[in-house]
Amino acid sequence: MASLVWLLIPLFAAIGAAIWGSWAARDRTQGDISELAGYARFREAMGKAEQARQKAEAHSGSDAV
Repeated sequence: MASLVWLLIPLFAAIGAAIWGSWAARDRTQGDISELAGYARFREAMGKAEQARQKAEAHSGSDAV
């Protein structure tokens, strides 16, 4: 009986390896597209913030002596 228990260890390891292999080989193209779209929105927002900062600095008048 004990030998059957020892034979279950490689069986569970093979099942675990098959599950991990199928998870590692999954198709991830959809995630890349949404991440790239999010990064484009982030860059656009940062560009708007930079333009607003430059506009505020141009109209601040703090450089006047």
